[in-house]
Amino acid sequence: MSTAIPRLAASGAGSSGGGESGYGHLLREGEIDVSHRVILYLEDVSVSFDGFRALDALSLAIDDGELRCVIGPNGAGKTTMMDVITGKTRPDAGRVSFGQSIDLTRMRESAIAQAGIGRKFQKPTVFEQHTVWENLELALKGERRWWRGLAWRTTLDEARRIDELLATIRLEDEARRPAGLLAHGQKQRLEIGILLAQEPRLLLLDEPVAGMTDEESERLADLLVALEGRQSIVVVEHDMAFVRRIARRVTVLHEGRVLAEGTLDEVKADDAVVEVYLGR
Repeated sequence: MSTAIPRLAASGAGSSGGGESGYGHLLREGEIDVSHRVILYLEDVSVSFDGFRALDALSLAIDDGELRCVIGPNGAGKTTMMDVITGKTRPDAGRVSFGQSIDLTRMRESAIAQAGIGRKFQKPTVFEQHTVWENLELALKGERRWWRGLAWRTTLDEARRIDELLATIRLEDEARRPAGLLAHGQKQRLEIGILLAQEPRLLLLDEPVAGMTDEESERLADLLVALEGRQSIVVVEHDMAFVRRIARRVTVLHEGRVLAEGTLDEVKADDAVVEVYLGR
């Protein structure tokens, strides 16, 4: 295995303000610069569609290892925000940074995924004809090509990694079961496992408990809380009971801007949040 060549990153890279300087520090190839403890910055991001402003100078910061919930009424800009982060939508203005130095607005969707950002949509997407084990095997990060797929011999290290993922997502007993036969909540956890196999630094989850039973929601909550600190996670969700189980910090969006931010109790006590989203 070749040794990655370190590169020098200025300690003020990615900062919006001027005048900050420093001697910098060494980063290895593929490493995300979180020297300021923030893994994702959105700064004054605006997006318009046919005259409708979906994001209006949105500014947001997610700490490295943080589990953040984003809530808000329909049309608040939550999905557009995720589309901008993942490169699906280009902003009209503003900056989106991964760590201190990676400008996501200049990258394609595939490059953003390879840089370490994984996104899960509301509806689970798994290979239903393959077993749970095979889904994770296909997802492992490496040089194999998809058309070789299962013909590629799994190494001992890969097998151990799959076992670890199965334990993390609590699907050990379903390892040899076709994914198409899983319950909805199990499929959701499998898809998160597929994302984890690709070793992302940041996970974006869009309404992950939609359609789940209470028991399934509790299991997913336990999984996300266990992942906090190992991955940075942004969860867009309407289920307030689920948000309460997992949230340390909550951001409320409205009309493309941050309306409020804080603990769930703090934002629920905010009169503006009550008026436009929670109701009285």
